[in-house]
Amino acid sequence: MPIMITQRLSLGDDEVEISAVKASGPGGQHVNTSATAIHLRFDIRASSLPEVYKERLLALSDHRITDEGMVIIKSREHRSREMNRQAALERLISLIRGVTAAPKKRRPTRPSKNARERRLKAKTRRGDLKKSRGKVSHE
Repeated sequence: MPIMITQRLSLGDDEVEISAVKASGPGGQHVNTSATAIHLRFDIRASSLPEVYKERLLALSDHRITDEGMVIIKSREHRSREMNRQAALERLISLIRGVTAAPKKRRPTRPSKNARERRLKAKTRRGDLKKSRGKVSHE
């Protein structure tokens, strides 16, 4: 069953490697004996994503993306393996969706004539105030 990212973009199941591992840390007897935590691995360079999305993903400064272009997501917040699997997949989907939206082009703006005049008047007022703080003559 393909993993749907957007209506037009999906990933095959074979592109995502999911493995169950034992969760570390506190949580009672159940957590320490059963492999309910999930490690999800996704190779960006070997995926079927369009080149534009691959480049954007690799350019991200996300701690989950390694230098080799692997996305590693660890999920262990739920007690069941299936819920952790779903949580890891949702994190991967949201990461990829984040790069599908094209970045907005910046349109350079200029301050209005009134704004420039207000700025200059404020500077003049501030300068006059500072001039009035000069030394006091005793004459």
